Parts: sequence; C-alpha cells; structure tokens
Amino acid sequence: MTSGRPRPRWLFLVSPRWLAWHAFAVVAAWGMLWLGDWQFHRAEGGNALSWAYTFEWPIFTIFGVVFWAKTIIDEWHRQSALAAAAQNPAPFAQVITPPPELPARAHVPALADEGAADDPEVAAYNAYLARLNSRSAAR
Repeated sequence: MTSGRPRPRWLFLVSPRWLAWHAFAVVAAWGMLWLGDWQFHRAEGGNALSWAYTFEWPIFTIFGVVFWAKTIIDEWHRQSALAAAAQNPAPFAQVITPPPELPARAHVPALADEGAADDPEVAAYNAYLARLNSRSAAR
C-alpha cells in the first residue's frame, strides 16, 4: 500500500549502498585517528619525524569528514532536483541556444619590430599562420 505522501528526501542515506559507504567512512576516520595516536606514542618515544605525522593524521581525518559531508550534501541536492523534475518537468525542457558566432578572421597584431619582416624565418612563420587562419575561416 502506498500513501499519497512523497518519499522523504533523506531516505537515500539508509540504502544498502550508502550504509556501506557510511561504514567505510567511519572505519577510515577511526583508522586515521588510530594512526595519529600511534605516531604520537612513537614521537614520545624519541622518533622526531613522528611529530609531524601526529598532527597530519587528524588533519587527514578532518579532510575525510568534510569530503564525506560534501558528498552527502551533493547527493541531497541531486535527489531534490530529481524530485522537482518528476513533479514538474516543464522547467527542465528548455531550448539550448547555440553560442554566438566567432568572427571569421582573427585579429593579427602588427609586428613590433619592422626589421623582423625582412627575416625569412619570420616571413615563413607568418605565412604558416596565415594558412592556419584561412583554414579556420573556411570552416
């Protein structure tokens, strides 16, 4: 039996796939905190390099938790958009206009050094650029 009420938006969080991801996030956060504690005990034992790792692992944990929260928020917004599209498909049926036309010929700035126009390498390069420009104009 289905009632006329819509499904709650948060229900995706308790699907089997999301429960597995939640479990992974909790285990990963716990593991990083455990590694930070382990490095702290090593640092107290005289390993100077472990002091850096003592503070690094909790920072990694914070990054992981922030990433996890952002992932849930993104999925929440996606679920909201899908629900809105199912209820009212008209706003999403917009016509996409093509981008404005580019000019047929690109602007070629004048050479800064007038003596360079006599150089055969510069002349060959300019001829190459002119061919490329004519090909793009032909398209």
